[in-house]
Amino acid sequence: MESSEHGPSVTSPGVASGGTLPPGLTEEEAEEIQVELIKVEDEIQTLRQVLVAKERHAAELKRRLGISPLSEIKQNLTKGWHDVQCSNAYLTASSTLEEIGRSDAYKRTQETLSQAGQMTSAAFSTVGSAIRNRFGEMR
Repeated sequence: MESSEHGPSVTSPGVASGGTLPPGLTEEEAEEIQVELIKVEDEIQTLRQVLVAKERHAAELKRRLGISPLSEIKQNLTKGWHDVQCSNAYLTASSTLEEIGRSDAYKRTQETLSQAGQMTSAAFSTVGSAIRNRFGEMR
C-alpha cells in the first residue's frame, strides 16, 4: 500500500476545495494541520507494512519450529479457559453455585425431578410395550 492509496481522503474538503474553515482556524493553520495529517497517515501506512512483514516473519519462525496453527489455537483456548477460571466472576459464580447445590431447596427439587424422570421413563417404556404388543397382534 502506497501513499497514493490515500486518494481524496488525504485532503480535507473544507480546506482543499476552498470551503469554509472551522471557526478560529486560519488558512495557514489549516494547511499546517493538513501537512501534519498527511505525515501521520504516511507513518501509519509504514507501520502497517512493518507489522505485515513482522507477522510473516513470525509465521515463518513458527513454521520452522513446528508450531502449527492448530496447536496455537489449542494453546490459546487453554490459556483463555485458564484465565476464565481465575477470573473473579467465575470464582464468584462457582461459589454461588456450590452454595445453591448444598441448599435444601435444591436437594428437594433435584429429588422431585429425578422421581419425575423415572416415572416418565417408566411411562414411555409401558407405552412402548403396548405399541409393540399392538403391532404383534396386527400381524
